[in-house]
Amino acid sequence: MADIKPFKAIRPRKGLERQIAALPYDVYSREEAKREVEKEPLSFLRIDRAETLFPDNVDAYADVVYAKAHDLLWEMVKNGEMEEDPVECYYVYELVMDGRSQTGIAACASVDDYLHGVIKKHENTRKEKELDRIRHVDSCNAQTGPIFLAYRSHPVICEETEKAGKGEPLYDFTASDGITHRVWKVEDREAVEKIKEAFREVESIYIADGHHRCASAMKVSLKRREMNPCYTGKEEFNYFLSVLFPDDQLMIMDYNRVVKDLNGLSEEEFLDRVSERFCVEERGKEPYLPKEKGCFGMYLAENWYELRVKHQEGGQDLGLDGPPQGMGPCSGDHGKDSYTLHPEKMLDVAVLQDRLLAPILGIADPKTDKRIDFVGGIRGLKELEHRVHTDAAVAFSMYPTSIGELFAVADAGRLMPPKSTWFEPKLRSGLFIHKI
Repeated sequence: MADIKPFKAIRPRKGLERQIAALPYDVYSREEAKREVEKEPLSFLRIDRAETLFPDNVDAYADVVYAKAHDLLWEMVKNGEMEEDPVECYYVYELVMDGRSQTGIAACASVDDYLHGVIKKHENTRKEKELDRIRHVDSCNAQTGPIFLAYRSHPVICEETEKAGKGEPLYDFTASDGITHRVWKVEDREAVEKIKEAFREVESIYIADGHHRCASAMKVSLKRREMNPCYTGKEEFNYFLSVLFPDDQLMIMDYNRVVKDLNGLSEEEFLDRVSERFCVEERGKEPYLPKEKGCFGMYLAENWYELRVKHQEGGQDLGLDGPPQGMGPCSGDHGKDSYTLHPEKMLDVAVLQDRLLAPILGIADPKTDKRIDFVGGIRGLKELEHRVHTDAAVAFSMYPTSIGELFAVADAGRLMPPKSTWFEPKLRSGLFIHKI
């Protein structure tokens, strides 16, 4: 039973939403963020990344940077560029990319649900990344970037979302990257109660994107609970800013890999080693994106190849045993039990890691090995070719992880390998702020 509550959003004044809304803070390098802020002085990125307003020799994690973020946010509220809604609302948030629409509900999720496993994670977080957002949230006294959550579709929530979308939008703009953003406010008390009660029927909610922001919000909440031993659980610091999407509207893109060198092997030796574990078919010069689970693309020495895992003697599969349905042609004969216990091992990203990257290329830990890099599918396969032509030796294109696989890993209490999912489109920061 999930506690998803309405809130009084601090949001852009009508007419300023396009200038203020910004991509998430962590998709930019410092230099890229600085250029964005110079290009659009009202961009919320200057609050999420306040170091952009300081000389490059100022530490991005200095106290003055977080103080600046606080001052900028509340100056925008004071001068009317941002305004707070007077009553608690839900907000329907639609994003349209390349003609495909996904619609979620901006709301506040419960820290206790996160602590008790109603809100489930599928990856670990790094302390240094957590610390940055902890200090940012604590200093600003607000959560500025929504966590992207997913849930199994519920008919009442779908009905209320569709009903809201028939009204006049609060915001309707297309950003410079071509993504259209529309927002409707749900303030009717009957509709609010229907949505709240429907979420109480949702057994599990899943972090799709924003694990570090979620962990940081939780730790700020615990800190404030210590500071307020008589807290009731209803205070705003017990909740965190989220946008929740039904699973049937989400798209996960491929998250591809490039490797700097061939681990001391010649191209011929490398291909021979790969051929011991995979069926290798040369595809020529045309970029190859796998069309089904269990297939991999490989770009090496100006040529694309299709890889499929070979079977061991006796019919046992080399890593592609999986659930009874939807796993493609290479599923093993003991797939159901393996999938239930260790669904993360059945992911294509895990198969590539366990069958090629580790044993052949010597990449034992992709989280820390500097020889491997990860390229989101939004960059396209030409980016993989570019990397091989410039700073890498080989690239791999992946079939995307499915939302069902993400749910299965989280339900089993397991963790995905790093860089398993790439969600598009990205939620904009600055459209909704949650004051704590």
